[in-house]
Amino acid sequence: MSDSLVLYELHPPAAIITLNRADKRNALSRSLIAGLTDAFSRAREDSSARCVILAAAGSVFCAGMDLAELQQSLATAAENTPVWDDALRLARLYDLIYTLPKPTIAAVNGAAVAGGAGLVTVCDLAIATPAARFGYPEVRRGLVAAMVMPHLLRHVGERLARYLLLTGELIDAGEALRAGLINDIVADNALLDRALAMSRSLAEGGPQALAQTKALLHQFSRQALSVEDCARASASPRLTDECQQGLKAFFAKQPAPWLGNARG
Repeated sequence: MSDSLVLYELHPPAAIITLNRADKRNALSRSLIAGLTDAFSRAREDSSARCVILAAAGSVFCAGMDLAELQQSLATAAENTPVWDDALRLARLYDLIYTLPKPTIAAVNGAAVAGGAGLVTVCDLAIATPAARFGYPEVRRGLVAAMVMPHLLRHVGERLARYLLLTGELIDAGEALRAGLINDIVADNALLDRALAMSRSLAEGGPQALAQTKALLHQFSRQALSVEDCARASASPRLTDECQQGLKAFFAKQPAPWLGNARG
């Protein structure tokens, strides 16, 4: 396996972009976000890629934000903190994938949580193995899932969105399928084959027709907040005492401090 954090392979008509940080559960570090941004930008210009499949190495699709990197950021003086830029880079990656003029397919091989679930929701289609799990546990760390919120709401009803965002609980692949978060569940050894079959079906559409259809879908479902506003809404809670206490408890494998009042 390559040492690159992101792999780019052509399997016409698809380009397969693979998160390759399995030892860190494919957590979204700055380097991984940069690699994904470069890979999707490459796919946008690659005439051999009619569709893009987003896959992941290892047994976890994506564990979300790299919390160790975030913890280091929070130790930086406020005037020099990279928190704002980090949030904007991730928000722009989501927007790049969501607005890509070529169809995208998420092939989910395991847990996709927080920012990882966000990656699934910005793709046009999603398939998953039975072991896949989806959720947004940000509030349990004192964080807010601001930039992925509009994408989740486009796929599921508000009742389920509120449940996921407010409780931080995970749902399994079956519930995700029933809710419309994914399109199909396939066996582990059939995941890539199913994604490639879907890419061949998508490639039967005219490239310009597909691009215009995606542009119209984007226009019809335009979110209320800009990419920059979503990034700010996501970044600001990271600088609170509550978030720092939540992260400290997470790494110490201890209950969050606010659970004392909740448990009675």
